[in-house]
Amino acid sequence: MNMSVLTLQEYEFEKQFDEHEAIRWMQENWKKSFLFSALYAAFIFGGRHLMNKRDKFELRKPLVLWSLSLAVFSIFGALRTGAYMLYILMTKGIKQSVCDQSFYNGPVSKFWAYAFVLSKAPELGDTIFIILRKQKLIFLHWYHHITVLLYSWYSYKDMVAGGGWFMTMNYSVHAVMYSYYALRAAGFRVPRQCAMFITLSQISQMLMGCVVNYLVYYWMQKDHCYSHFHNIFWSSLMYLSYLVLFCHFFFEAYIGRMKKTRKVD
Repeated sequence: MNMSVLTLQEYEFEKQFDEHEAIRWMQENWKKSFLFSALYAAFIFGGRHLMNKRDKFELRKPLVLWSLSLAVFSIFGALRTGAYMLYILMTKGIKQSVCDQSFYNGPVSKFWAYAFVLSKAPELGDTIFIILRKQKLIFLHWYHHITVLLYSWYSYKDMVAGGGWFMTMNYSVHAVMYSYYALRAAGFRVPRQCAMFITLSQISQMLMGCVVNYLVYYWMQKDHCYSHFHNIFWSSLMYLSYLVLFCHFFFEAYIGRMKKTRKVD
C-alpha cells in the first residue's frame, strides 16, 4: 500500500477541521486546565469522604460503555496518528519525525492532535468509577491524570517538537489499556499477562518519552527543533517521575506478589 495515499487520505471531519482556530483557542484558554485539575482534586477528596459511609455502586454497564468508548477513540487515534508518523519516519527520517511541527497541522494528524489534548479533560472521569465503586485509588492514577492534562494543554498551544511521538505513543497504549478495562468490566477473564504487558508498555512509553526529550534538546541547540527549555524541563521531569512510579507499580503489583505467592507455597 502506498504510504502517502494512506496518510493523506482524509475523512470529511478531518478535512474541515480548522487547526488555526484550535491553536488560538488553546493559547487563550490553556490555563483552564488548572481549574479542571483543582475541581478533579476536590472531587477525589470530597468523593472519598462521602463514600466512606455509603455502600459501593456496581456501575458495571456504565463502566463497560465508558471504557469501550475510550478504547474506540484511542484505537482510531493510534491508527491515524501512527500512519502519519510512520510516513514521516519512512520518507524523512527520525529527526524530522521528532522536530517537524507538521503533526499539528498535517492533513490527518491536525484533528487527532487537538482531540488528544481535549480528551485529557473527560479522561478524568476514570476516577469517578474508582471512587463510586470504592476501589483502591493509588497516587500514580490521579497524579498521572492531572499532570498529563496540564502538560498537554500547555504544550499544544506552542506546537513544540516531539508532540507527534508523545501523542501517538499515548494513543497506542490507551488503545490496549481501555480495551482491557472494557473486557474486564464486561466480565471476561483476561490473562494476568495482559495487565503486565500494558504496564510494561507504559514503562517503555516513559523511557521513549525521555529519549525524545533528549533529542529535542540536542537538536534544539542546532536550531533544528522548535521548543523551549521550560517545556523540555517540565516534560522530562514528568516522564522521569512516571518512569519511577510505573516501575514501582510493576514491582509491587507483579514481582512482589509472585514472591509472596512462592513463599506461601
